[in-house]
Amino acid sequence: MGKRKSRAKPPPKKRMDKLDTVFSCPFCNHGSSVECRLDMKNSIGEATCRICQETFSTTITALSEPIDIYSEWIDECERVNNLEDDAA
Repeated sequence: MGKRKSRAKPPPKKRMDKLDTVFSCPFCNHGSSVECRLDMKNSIGEATCRICQETFSTTITALSEPIDIYSEWIDECERVNNLEDDAA
């Protein structure tokens, strides 16, 4: 005889939380003033502060997100600051 099919429900899909697209500026410390734009056509990502007009540009890939551009900007600021501290 045949076995009855179970009516088990598939597990619910996990919902991914949205990542931030606006950040605080590392130069003027205004919250939500840095906006990141992705230009996939030219493979350029740009972060710009609306208050102090500071900008940062970097190359991106198809997997890049705005948080990646902001993180690279912060890393570059820290790298430059460490070079200045070592020189002094």
